Amino acid sequence: MKILYFAHVAKALDRREDELEVPAPISTEALWERLLTLRPALARYRATIHLARNQAFAGPNDQFTNGDEVALLPPVSGG
Repeated sequence: MKILYFAHVAKALDRREDELEVPAPISTEALWERLLTLRPALARYRATIHLARNQAFAGPNDQFTNGDEVALLPPVSGG
């Protein structure tokens, strides 16, 4: 599974992506637990980060597999 980081999250982690192997499929909550184990600094952003799976927003009941591309999307503002 490819994990992509953007904006201030990428800057805080000093990286744009990770590869993560998971027992498939796993829930959104289980994925978050794995991500927090891999990158503990994500904990401070969890409340504001949205997950996207294969370029579509993921919900709390989604399932993730090793073939997925997962993006951690921080809030954005625009005009």
